[in-house]
Amino acid sequence: MEEKEKSSTGLDENVAGFLCYIFGFITGIVFLVVEKKSRFVKFHAKQSTITFLMLLVISLILGWIPIFGFLILILSLILWLLLMIKALQGERYALPIVGKMAEGKGIPK
Repeated sequence: MEEKEKSSTGLDENVAGFLCYIFGFITGIVFLVVEKKSRFVKFHAKQSTITFLMLLVISLILGWIPIFGFLILILSLILWLLLMIKALQGERYALPIVGKMAEGKGIPK
């Protein structure tokens, strides 16, 4: 059995990556502040923060329109579950646009 990498929080990297998503951008920000060494955890913290802050803004703007509000809710739930599962599996799963931003490559053109 292979030894899992530890983050500076003392947690296995995959568990810390999973926790970055558990409360959306809130835990993303927490891990951005507390994580000092793991690039894996920092990536997931950035992706969580960017993704769920963007979804919050979109839902505040379009959420009052009944069908858009429902679709944003469903999309958010699916993304939330997918990203938590991928992080727990130890995968550095990058969303198409937000993943590039989280990797520090800026906004794709």
